[in-house]
Order: sequence, then structure tokens, then C-alpha cells
Amino acid sequence: MRIIGVDLAGPCNVRDTAVVWLREEEGILQLEGYEGSSGDATLFALTRELAASGEVAVGLDAPLSYNPGGGDRPADASLRRVVTDAGLSSGSVMTPTMTRMAYLALRGVVVARGLEAVASARARIVEVHPGAAMVLRGAPANMVRGLKGSREARRQLVVWLQDQGLGGLGAWRNPSAHTLAAAAAALAAWRWSRANPAWLWPASPPHHPYDLAC
Repeated sequence: MRIIGVDLAGPCNVRDTAVVWLREEEGILQLEGYEGSSGDATLFALTRELAASGEVAVGLDAPLSYNPGGGDRPADASLRRVVTDAGLSSGSVMTPTMTRMAYLALRGVVVARGLEAVASARARIVEVHPGAAMVLRGAPANMVRGLKGSREARRQLVVWLQDQGLGGLGAWRNPSAHTLAAAAAALAAWRWSRANPAWLWPASPPHHPYDLAC
């Protein structure tokens, strides 16, 4: 089993997209690689390559659907309540059709469709929320809130991710916020693939074809 975590950015901001991929071994994950500034073609090629040798779970940090008529999806409203209770801001869960989110949602939908096309049934795709995946498993909310602006917060979260079973991150001295979010996306996808999410909103096709898990 391979796990891919993707911190996705909008289609015009590829430089802020990061991907991390790991291999499951004896109940833990071992880092195999990571990359920043990842375009759609890179994500498709990586998933195709890994799926050629077995099952892959892909966690995408981006909306993979939108609510007909706009506004929150039921999953958005529920997750927002949960994460605010855990210490994150309400703005950490945004409506997919908001102006600043619409392009990210567009790319998320396209990337998910492309991954299914290149990997067929061997790729299982889930929408994830890295910040929620961390705080709902006990990561200090102040560290998660500070991961974009604080090198020390990122350093401590790398240690925390290793404690959660993500091996091989020890060489990361100063990972970008996007790389760290991709690792947390992988954590969420891994636990979801093992039927052990910290939080789950099941898919409801056809409008919302993917689970949202943390």
C-alpha cells in the first residue's frame, strides 16, 4: 500500500502545491519522496507509477465537490463546528464556492477525475483537511494555527507526525508549510484507508462522490 498526500493550490498557483508519498510497512509509513511546485501532470504520473505496483490511497487537500446552489456542503458546516471546538478558526473550513476557494475547488475536481483515469480501481481518493487531521488527533491547536508563519511550529509538527507513524521525516529541517500539510494529508488518507479516521463525512453521490476525512 502506498499513500499520497497532496496540498493542492489553485490552477494558477502551482508553485504552492506539494505532494508527499509514503510506503506502508508493518503498521507505519516510510517516506519515499516529496516534491513542491507540482502540476497536474506530475500528480498523474506519480499516481500511475505507484498504482502500477499496488493499491494507492490519495488524500487531496481541496474541495472535490460543491453544493448545488452554492454555500456550504453539509460536510463543511459539520467539520467547521468540530474544528472550532478543537481550537482552529472558523475560517479554516471555507465554502467551496467562495471567490478565493472556487479555483481550488475547480482544480480539485479535475485532479480527482484525472487520478481515477490514470490509476483505475487501484487508486482510492479521499478529500482531506490536514489541519483538522492534526488537531483532532491531539496536535496542539496553536502549533497547527502557526504552521504557515512559524518555523518552530513546523519543526514540532514534524516530530508530532513521526509520533503518529510517519517515518523518514527526521531529515526535514525546515519543510515548507505546504510540504507539512501534504504530510498531514497523507496521515488522514492513511487512517481513512484503514477505516480509522478521526472524523468522517461519507460520500453522497452524485453531487459529493468522495468521502471527506480527517
